[in-house]
Amino acid sequence: MTGTITTRAYARIGFMGNPSDGYFGKTIACAITNFWAEVTLWESPTLQIKPHPVHDPLAFVSFSSLAETVTQHGYYGGVRLILAACKRFYEYCRHHHIPLGEKNWTIAYETTIPRQVGLGGSSAIITAVIKALMQFYALTDADIPKPRQADLIWRVELEELGIAGGLQDRVVQVYGGTVFMDFSRELMEQYGHGRYEYLDSRLLPPLFLAYAPYSTPSGIVHGDVRRRYEQNDPEVVQAMQTLGEYAQACRMALAQRDFRRIGELMKQNFALRRRIYGDAVLGEQNLQMIAIACRLGCPAKFAGSSGSVIGLYHTEETFQCLAQAYQARGFSCVKVTVDPGPPHSPTG
Repeated sequence: MTGTITTRAYARIGFMGNPSDGYFGKTIACAITNFWAEVTLWESPTLQIKPHPVHDPLAFVSFSSLAETVTQHGYYGGVRLILAACKRFYEYCRHHHIPLGEKNWTIAYETTIPRQVGLGGSSAIITAVIKALMQFYALTDADIPKPRQADLIWRVELEELGIAGGLQDRVVQVYGGTVFMDFSRELMEQYGHGRYEYLDSRLLPPLFLAYAPYSTPSGIVHGDVRRRYEQNDPEVVQAMQTLGEYAQACRMALAQRDFRRIGELMKQNFALRRRIYGDAVLGEQNLQMIAIACRLGCPAKFAGSSGSVIGLYHTEETFQCLAQAYQARGFSCVKVTVDPGPPHSPTG
């Protein structure tokens, strides 16, 4: 019998360049240890997926409790993510002639990642599932290289579940740490994935993360801009190129520990995104979170598609002011703890 396997994937923040990752751009993203998704898997007589008691409720104290739960949390728990991940993993292994044997297993999950606030919560669960399955079947990165793992996870979300979004979430959650990503069209068409390079997480400035109680699914946020890009709208095409240039410039600023320059790039990243998407799409609560940071002199930008922002602060006093200001408006605020990543810096 195989022993119990436990795998974890962290929430992620888009540090610079997003959302150009979905438009052949460049980004820097970080896996943060503040929040995580964890999967536990063990061998069993039959194959089972255990629903989570909170995220996949099937029993309620009353009819009104059922309605209230669905209104607050929607219909989207973790079971569908696990089902889709397992199906796609099986098909990938069969297509690539990777034998899996006849063993069965039971899988359960836990997550602390706030829902629908742009921190990669869905992809974290799927990533943890793929990691657990690889361990169970004794597969390594030689069997499924990291770039292919990230692509597999992206396809689970997009093609199996219809979850729209960029590419950076899955890459940084597979790789860990802080990663610079180049998704240029030439690389994507030639290799089927971008070029990924670890950056030293210790070079990052002190960061805070503020997030809302709830937000809007990313597919809704990206919809109109996606259509404009596919129609070759010059404003959108140029904007995505410029966002990628911000990531490239930020990479250089990190190497020089130039926090002033990084702060300027964060503000420029947000301003350009605001111009392309418009305030109506960005939403009042997201603009409020940026405004709070600006009032306290802290550069800030969106951490993902919607629902959370990251910003740079310089002193403990400033952070305490930020935390109080966000709490007063019903938001949460934490210091970002970035996963250090591996000790070496390979590229992929």
